[in-house]
Amino acid sequence: MTEAPCSAEELRTLFLFEKLDEGQLAWLCERGRVERVEPGTVYTEGEQATCFYVLVEGEVVLSTRVSGDDIEVVRADQPGVYAGAWHAYLGDRMPQQYKNSMRVTVPSRLFVLDAADVAAMMREWFPMALHLLEGLFFGMQSTQQIVGQRERLLALGSLSAGLTHELNNPAAAAVRATAALRERVAGMRHKLGMIAAGPWERPELESLIRLQEEAVERVAKAPTLTPMQAADREDTLGDWLDEHGIDDAWDIAPIFVQAGLEPDWLDHVAASVPPGVVAGAVRWLTYTIESEMLMREIEDSTTRVSSLVTAAKQYSQMDRAPFQTVDIHELLESTLVMLGRKIGSDVEIRRDYDHTLPPVPAYAAELNQVWTNLIDNAASAMDHHGVLTVRTFADRDRLVVEIGDSGPGIDPSIQSRIFEPFFTTKPVGEGTGLGLDISWRIVVNKHHGDITVRSTPGDTRFQVSLPFTVPRPTPETDPAAVLMPPG
Repeated sequence: MTEAPCSAEELRTLFLFEKLDEGQLAWLCERGRVERVEPGTVYTEGEQATCFYVLVEGEVVLSTRVSGDDIEVVRADQPGVYAGAWHAYLGDRMPQQYKNSMRVTVPSRLFVLDAADVAAMMREWFPMALHLLEGLFFGMQSTQQIVGQRERLLALGSLSAGLTHELNNPAAAAVRATAALRERVAGMRHKLGMIAAGPWERPELESLIRLQEEAVERVAKAPTLTPMQAADREDTLGDWLDEHGIDDAWDIAPIFVQAGLEPDWLDHVAASVPPGVVAGAVRWLTYTIESEMLMREIEDSTTRVSSLVTAAKQYSQMDRAPFQTVDIHELLESTLVMLGRKIGSDVEIRRDYDHTLPPVPAYAAELNQVWTNLIDNAASAMDHHGVLTVRTFADRDRLVVEIGDSGPGIDPSIQSRIFEPFFTTKPVGEGTGLGLDISWRIVVNKHHGDITVRSTPGDTRFQVSLPFTVPRPTPETDPAAVLMPPG
């Protein structure tokens, strides 16, 4: 850069300064300077913001870094466009760093003013405008934080309600099965007393115990039948029980069908015990089978409860470091479990996972928030009826998670705005417009990744790409890093 004479008359031709008086223009020429700049970089994103630049002649390009690449956001050759330390008036209330990078593409002239002089000019010349700008800036920032927190709380409340419902079903089933099991065990005790007092010889008792073990084994291998198949077998078993003089045949038959028992095996039972005690043996086996099936129901219910608790813990990342190496599929699965009730039973979930993908370094709990936002949006777009696709694959040095839905798609006229804060297509009161904005900031700013969307009617796909390797955060780059255990 080389300095050139500063002309108050030339500054007046720039729309930014055209309303200033002679004294103000003289002050700018005294404090500022005009510099001739050859093509190249003027400043780089993230550096300390020390200067405010106004284009006098030439062309400037502003770019921002996304996923390791510099993406051009503005290209202008109109005299008067400005960039750099324009927010210096905020002082130490926000980090004074360049928010983008600037370069010139042709030999250009720039009016340059130091950041401290920008702040002084705003305070002295535009005190009312300064107050308005400060109020707007910090008001929007505060509003975004409050609404974002509110959205997270609403999502948490919705997830909690869904989880409570999901936990209640298996818990209630376990309670019902336990009460029924208590009755069956009481019946077995009564029947055991009758057997002990009856005409049973030792070999016959041994046969009965053997039959009991066989029945338990058959319960474990019982096939799954269609309603028609089950009805046909119940009729056949009911006839067998009637022929052998067993009361309540039509109550016992469904139990034996569910256990996978057939008339041939009941013939084997009848041949293994004295003729006069066939009914007693069948009753005893009924208690045994019912008890076994009830215990299996309790096991299934408690296993479901345990799985839900594990998924909730995985989703919330309790007791884990904020930044860690994670299996992305575990995060996706825990989110799908947590959102199961909200997604709805009419949505078909198709998983297309590449399980050869390595773990990736990430803020796991925050990525779960991204999956929550994308999956919830997909289910809402389909009105909770359609196909939800969750896919993972590798794209060169990145892991990609794709969330797709078969909904009506996103109008092309608004696709470029969906990541803007507060932009929403939902009715008033049903959306804050921050879900995708929060997701974008988590993926791009926090994980150095990228998030894109492609949408046509019946096929909308959000793709989140994450690098396989990123620098480990430090207290300087991320305050949350101080929470991580050493090593």
